[in-house]
Amino acid sequence: MYGSATVVEGSMTQGAGQGPAMRTDTLRDFRVPVTEPAPYTASVGVPGEAPVYGEYPAYYEEGAPVPPRPVYAPEAAPPTTRPDAPAAAAPDEEPDGYTPTQRDLPVIGRGATEGPGGPGDTVQVHYVPQDQEATGPGPLYVVGDVHGYLDELLTELRAQGLIDADGHWSAGNARLWFLGDFTDRGPDGIGVIDLVMRLSAEAAAAGGYCKALMGNHELLLIGAKRFGDTPVVSGAGTATFQAAWLLNGGQRTDMERLQDVHLQWMSRLDAATLEDGHLLLHSDTTAYLDYGNSIEDVNDTIHELLTRNDADITWDLFRKFTKRFAFRDEETGPQAVRELLGTYGGGRVVHGHSPIPYLLGEVGTEDGDDAHGPESVNGPHVYADGLAIAMDGGVTMAGKLLVVQLPLSD
Repeated sequence: MYGSATVVEGSMTQGAGQGPAMRTDTLRDFRVPVTEPAPYTASVGVPGEAPVYGEYPAYYEEGAPVPPRPVYAPEAAPPTTRPDAPAAAAPDEEPDGYTPTQRDLPVIGRGATEGPGGPGDTVQVHYVPQDQEATGPGPLYVVGDVHGYLDELLTELRAQGLIDADGHWSAGNARLWFLGDFTDRGPDGIGVIDLVMRLSAEAAAAGGYCKALMGNHELLLIGAKRFGDTPVVSGAGTATFQAAWLLNGGQRTDMERLQDVHLQWMSRLDAATLEDGHLLLHSDTTAYLDYGNSIEDVNDTIHELLTRNDADITWDLFRKFTKRFAFRDEETGPQAVRELLGTYGGGRVVHGHSPIPYLLGEVGTEDGDDAHGPESVNGPHVYADGLAIAMDGGVTMAGKLLVVQLPLSD
């Protein structure tokens, strides 16, 4: 039995040019294992007391319907690749009887607050010749959370003209940013990482670039590989990265194919960037402000913390970047966005992490009406007085993987 903790953050922060603003309360969205079984009870309305909902994540709201947990047969593992590929890292020992998760994220209503295969492919660089010298930067594209859904990613990249029929970069000097969360829940997270790494080299050779931000699932996978069952300090009691990873969609095929090159690449990803007036982040949280007053400071601080190879420090990073919904409340959301923009620059925040159906409160209605379910997502969600753009279309719940050109044509 596992429990979950509600982590409430109410610290005061100061953004450049902004007055003090109370952080929006945040809800943890990850199931955290505890050492002792917890009773099915809840403390409601008392900050700092955690509602415990058995096996379900802590971000079920009070009174919300709890759907049955689906069980499915995992998709077939990717075939073993070329015989000359390097040997895979030794897999971590996994619990007996583990069943990978399907598209089973829980339901959130409108009232919430922020809160195995063989060796992996060696990256093959396909250099794309450029017929003419590019003048200035090319168009800017962003990609929402992929979560191992490689086929869907390839389809959307082709639809935007960013790759050709063979999966190679075909967009010249275009600029492409992934907003993080490449693995877990879907069938081929390592395949997604290999694709992004290869496209980065091909785009650079063509005069453009393909870059990526760090998501909370990158921190989760790094922690599971580095620290395994090492106990860490958690608000819900003693926890481990290995257990948290398995509970939140960790795929044993990914762990068996995970190599040092993948770990190094993930560890060096930036957490934030500014492109054409768009502040690109993974998570819709103000926790970035805890790590510096400039984008450079935030990225340098997070990189330095990861180099310490400390389980508790990495867990704290992971915990903070699982927070969400800082921008959703109609009254406090716009101010939270302005606090980030006032500190780091830009005119709009573009983020992934929180699926658009959750932001809209359009998942799991009691009357069973599917007209407003995940399949209704067909583009980004602009909200918080037009200051925030959500890019997670809910591919893990049969929604849509979004690849969009910025700025949006309003």
